Amino acid sequence: MGGAMSTRVPRFKPGDRVHVRFAEPPGHIRTPHYIRGKTGTVERYYGDFPNPEELAYGKDGLPPRPLYLVGFSQRDVWQEYPVAGDKVYVDIYEHWLEPA
Repeated sequence: MGGAMSTRVPRFKPGDRVHVRFAEPPGHIRTPHYIRGKTGTVERYYGDFPNPEELAYGKDGLPPRPLYLVGFSQRDVWQEYPVAGDKVYVDIYEHWLEPA
């Protein structure tokens, strides 16, 4: 992953439980539909990066948005998932997250 654009204090830290907003805004969205509305745990804070949802339309993507690696129990994401303990990890920008 490329270098972070700033060194601000992130809203979330590893170990924090977060809920992904369930929204369906029009346009180029980087948050997978299957993860919206789900709750997971922040695994890592990558840094701040230009917003790709705006970059896709030729905008500057500023101000930079915090980006996190969030882990979700696969059974919480897919009800019929057969293996307990497996996780799926997704990179999610902070404007999609709220405290759980």
